[in-house]
Amino acid sequence: MRLRTGDMLDAAWEHGIRYVDVARSYGLAESFLGDWLRRHPERREQLMIGSKWGYEYVADWRFDVREHERKEHSARLLDTQWEESTAALGTRPDIYLIHSVTPESPALRDPLLLSRLQHLADRGTRVGFSTSGPHQGDVVDAALALPGSPFTVVQATWNLLEQSAGPALQRAHDAGYTVVIKEALANGRLTDAAAESRVASRAHERGLSLDGFALSSALGLRFADHVLSGAVSAAQLASNLEAAPLSEPTTDLAIDPEVYWRTRSTLPWG
Repeated sequence: MRLRTGDMLDAAWEHGIRYVDVARSYGLAESFLGDWLRRHPERREQLMIGSKWGYEYVADWRFDVREHERKEHSARLLDTQWEESTAALGTRPDIYLIHSVTPESPALRDPLLLSRLQHLADRGTRVGFSTSGPHQGDVVDAALALPGSPFTVVQATWNLLEQSAGPALQRAHDAGYTVVIKEALANGRLTDAAAESRVASRAHERGLSLDGFALSSALGLRFADHVLSGAVSAAQLASNLEAAPLSEPTTDLAIDPEVYWRTRSTLPWG
């Protein structure tokens, strides 16, 4: 996995990709990226690194365990994981996000945590949050309404099946946030390996692969500054990179957010 990660980072670099997304709970992702940076220190200045804190990976590389991640949005865990992130990366991340903020999270209501995040922002790391669940838009709007907010970045799920956060993400973009789109391929549901027939037929009408259609749709969003690829092979990366922004939105493929997230929760790990 370490060698594959290095190969994929080399391929992404050669294709001009300069944004890399990792997290404390993504296994050894930060460590793998840190190893690659130590081999190529001259690339650091051109690279934008986004990482996330707030989850601890506890599955020990097994798929058959009940709990894969443990969530905690506290100042204590921020302090702990910031030190872990910088040690693993060998550098400070450019962007540091609270991982998976939902309406139930205390993160936006914790003065101590917000103060700690402001301290990081004052020292040059942009701070923000990622969202998940059917009420992503509510979280984005709550952050936008926060007096003296330290946040300038949001990472959210948007794809052809789940478009509900779009209006709130547009408001964030208009307010000066950097908007990062994750899960544009709906955790593999919008690929030929697990084709959604309605979406696949629309992609084929346009002469596009399913992943190309999904990513092109995300790239065409006015509010999207970065769209993440989850490619794990050179062939997948090459396919993803064929995507080009679509000028007109495709809104009629979206499904009810509650249904989307309920289905997502049943997808197998791995």
